[in-house]
Amino acid sequence: MTDSASLGEQDVLLALDTSGRVGSVAVGKGPAVLAQVSLTEHREHAARLIPAIDAVLSEASTSLGDLAGIVVGEGPGSFTGVRVAAATAKGLAHALGIPLWAISSLTAAALASEVGPVRYVLFDARGDRVYGACYGVGTVAVQELVAPHGGTLRDALAGDVPPGAVFTGEAAELHMAAIEAAGFPVEAAQGELLAVGLLRYLTRHMDASPVLDPSSWEPAYIRASSAERLWSK
Repeated sequence: MTDSASLGEQDVLLALDTSGRVGSVAVGKGPAVLAQVSLTEHREHAARLIPAIDAVLSEASTSLGDLAGIVVGEGPGSFTGVRVAAATAKGLAHALGIPLWAISSLTAAALASEVGPVRYVLFDARGDRVYGACYGVGTVAVQELVAPHGGTLRDALAGDVPPGAVFTGEAAELHMAAIEAAGFPVEAAQGELLAVGLLRYLTRHMDASPVLDPSSWEPAYIRASSAERLWSK
């Protein structure tokens, strides 16, 4: 695999994300989303992902052999969930000999919502901890204003919050009262799936470089798994 792969408007892409409570799969061709499905049973993402892929390919009247590439949400999020989509995407890319793009799930969430041009996405990391990142979403490119990070909600609110930022995402809704009390607006996401956000990113960044070596690529967990943290103590 090289970093020279480029996308055309007629290329068919498969997008996968299982980083959060709701997973998703979508098939797109250029700016058009041909089919999409959500996986609402968090603990069953592993069992339901392959059937979901079959379902969206069938709905889009296409097949694995028609795919020009795969794009996967690289996290952060549920350690197990992130690994489910990552392993599936890596296996398919290898078997089909097609490029794999790995995009932050936070970026995907920013593009899956329509809450204003500056979007601060927060994912739940349990308790008062969150994963977050902020993006400027223009008509074409997406600008990373605050890099993906993990920490407490207080850390995020006390950090560099760009002017005009609107907080969104599952954790933003969960902690709405605290965020608004700190003086920041919160808007619920519009219900779009993260897999659709992944497709939108590649539509806006068709020159994005794919993963150089999918077989050795690992997701961006941001923090170690609970098992790894216990082992290191």
